[in-house]
Amino acid sequence: QVQLVESGGGLVQAGGSLRLSCVASGSANTMGWHRQAPGKQRELVARITRAGMITYTDSVKGRFTISRDNAKNMVYLQMSSLKPEDTAVYYCNADLWVRDRLSNYWGQGTQVTVYS
Repeated sequence: QVQLVESGGGLVQAGGSLRLSCVASGSANTMGWHRQAPGKQRELVARITRAGMITYTDSVKGRFTISRDNAKNMVYLQMSSLKPEDTAVYYCNADLWVRDRLSNYWGQGTQVTVYS
């Protein structure tokens, strides 16, 4: 079964840090993190290609770091200097090779809550 499984969310005080992890069930091309806050649309946070090219949304630049381990089919999001506005459900997203086809998949989401 093709799946992405996230972990690492939680409750943290503003200024603190959290690290999110996501493991894919198979080989992935681009992997990334999106988030959705209550009443808002889901937005890209960061993405990383298999070759290591990275994109961040402006609001997290300098605070979040995305990385991946291709051998383990994993992607990570190190979040530092967290702000209450970072509160959201964070979703892992990846383009996975399944039966010789590249398709896009989402994880189930992990809640990140930042309190002031």
